[in-house]
Amino acid sequence: MRIKVCGITRVADLQGLTNNQVDYAGFIFYEKSPRFAANKMDARTVRETTGIRKVGVFVNATAEQIRRTVADYALDLVQLHGDETPVFCAAIRETVPVIKAFRIGNDVSWETLAPYVPATDYFLFDTASVKGYGGTGERFNWELLQQYPFEHPFLLSGGIAPEDVDIIRELQLPALFAVDINSKFEDAPGIKNLQKVKQFVDGMRFNNQITQ
Repeated sequence: MRIKVCGITRVADLQGLTNNQVDYAGFIFYEKSPRFAANKMDARTVRETTGIRKVGVFVNATAEQIRRTVADYALDLVQLHGDETPVFCAAIRETVPVIKAFRIGNDVSWETLAPYVPATDYFLFDTASVKGYGGTGERFNWELLQQYPFEHPFLLSGGIAPEDVDIIRELQLPALFAVDINSKFEDAPGIKNLQKVKQFVDGMRFNNQITQ
């Protein structure tokens, strides 16, 4: 199982993820987020960082802004976390692979996601919250994912904590591609606790070895 750590705002944290062989680092380019990366992370530093795939997170940004940021930061993927349409996702996908995020509440209308399957590479499921578009530390009912009707791979997000390794392993969801961790692994918004990250990564790897 792959691991994405989102909300990176410090070079030291980015290097720590690389050292721990985390698969994906997420950089939030949404000005209202407390983890807004553009005024904290130097584009050249991110661009020249290797050994980890870099994901830019956007909320209702313009196509021009996304493409410019992809080029400036040498992003490998983009995560669209707003109200982007399938047509918009498909247009961005011509430049870079696309993760489309959906916020899950008390239930899911899976049929509304069907048009996004051919327009994206991955889905991401996060918790619907009045607090914002993500990084709230709240968890939705993961049992809803047992009814997931597609083969389209997805990332699981929303309130994942360091002690959740065993719970995630028990989910048994064939399309689960990666987990996306954020606020439960911080000392403050955008300030990662690398020891917690390492604990989680080591636990996931140990479980993966057992099941192989």
